[in-house]
Order: sequence, then structure tokens, then C-alpha cells
Amino acid sequence: MIFQTIRQQQPLIHCITNYVVANFQANGLLAIGASPVMADDSREVEEMVALAQALLINIGTLNDRTKESMLLAGKMANKLGIPVILDPVGAGATTYRKETVRYLLEEVHFSVIRCNVGELAAIANVDWQQKGVDSGNGSIALEEEAILLAQHYQCIVIITGERDFITDGVDSQWINGGNMQMTEVTGTGCLLSAICGAAYIAGHNPYRQLADTLTYYKKAAVLASAFTSDIGDFQIALLNALYRLSKDGEASCIL
Repeated sequence: MIFQTIRQQQPLIHCITNYVVANFQANGLLAIGASPVMADDSREVEEMVALAQALLINIGTLNDRTKESMLLAGKMANKLGIPVILDPVGAGATTYRKETVRYLLEEVHFSVIRCNVGELAAIANVDWQQKGVDSGNGSIALEEEAILLAQHYQCIVIITGERDFITDGVDSQWINGGNMQMTEVTGTGCLLSAICGAAYIAGHNPYRQLADTLTYYKKAAVLASAFTSDIGDFQIALLNALYRLSKDGEASCIL
């Protein structure tokens, strides 16, 4: 099982992320046996990413300082063959975010883009009413746009929501499951993006590994919701569920 494989390998995941979710991301990676590092200063990111097995770029609390660090780390990761994951948080909320995402996509090759449907619409230039960093409302041919995006940038595209969609531009699938409590606390999508970095390098079939990650992340949500209905406790329950899945595998899914 993918989380158990990650625990066995203990990869170092370099996260240039946002301050809202940094602690939760770090604890979530630790829960499955990965090692997080959250370095984001331009004076050290190239050196730090060279030590890592994957790089996450998350624009949740974007500013010019971290934008420079993202570019430097992304280019170094490309040079060294280290996979880079993009989480374009709120990409359509402001002009600055949208332009930054376009700039990063031009300058850095991403192995994975993990986003919600509103962020997909922003990248694909489809009219959409984004609600801050939430997905918002609009109409989009999700499968078609995701496949075109994957083909254009030669990467795996993951669109998460009530159902998740994953495509590498050739193969595609929908993944069901999960629990609505995942949408009622901050950071669950951002944590998934970080875990995708660990999953990408866990074997020789990144598409399959990431599809399995989506499946088991939804199982973790179901497992967590069985232990608590209180939103304040849900994040802790999710960390515990991820830990159990990475230690015990399928046995932990029996509720």
C-alpha cells in the first residue's frame, strides 16, 4: 500500500508552502513516515532542494520573497531530476496569483499539478467566479480541460473535490469516497499535495501511485470521521488515520 511504501522509504519532502498550513503539512508527512522541511529563503532553497526527493510549491500565502524562492528551487529541482508538485492555491482569485502561476508554469517543469476545479479554470482561462482560495462557482468541461493541461505541460493533473479526477493526458480516472468534513477544516488539500510528492517517488509508476494516494487519502477521511464528528478534532483524527494506514494498511480501514 502506498502509505506503507512511503514509510519504508522515508523521503525528504521540501515544501515551499503557506504559513496557514505549514504545521499541518509537516505533521501529515511525518504521520506517513516522510520527512518534511519547510525552507523558503532564497539564500538556501537551492541547497535544500538538492537534499530532497521531491519539492512542493504551494502559493497559498504568496509574496515576492517566496515567489523568487519558488523559482530558484523549481529550476534546481528540474536540473537535478527531482519531481516538483504545484499547488496553485486560489490561482484565479487575483491577477497577481494568476500571473505568478503562469510564470512558474513557463519557467519550471512540474511533474504534478494538484488543484481544485476553480484553480483548474484559472489555469485553463475558463470564466469562473473564484471565492478567495475556495473553488467557487462556474461551468467547465473538467475532464477535457484537465487532460489538455496534462498534455500541454507533460505532467499528471489531479483535480480534487467531492470526487477526484486524475489524468496523465492519456489515462484518466475518477476516484470516489471521502467525507465532507475534509472541506470544513483548512489544509487538507494542501497536505494531499505534499503527500503527492512523497507518493510520486515511491515507485516506478507515478500515475498509479498517485491514484492509489487519492484512494487511500479518501479512506483516511472516512476513518477519521468515524472517530469524531467535531471539526476541532478532525485534523487530529486525520493525522491518526494516516499514521494507522501507513503502519497497518488495509486493516486500519475496517471500521
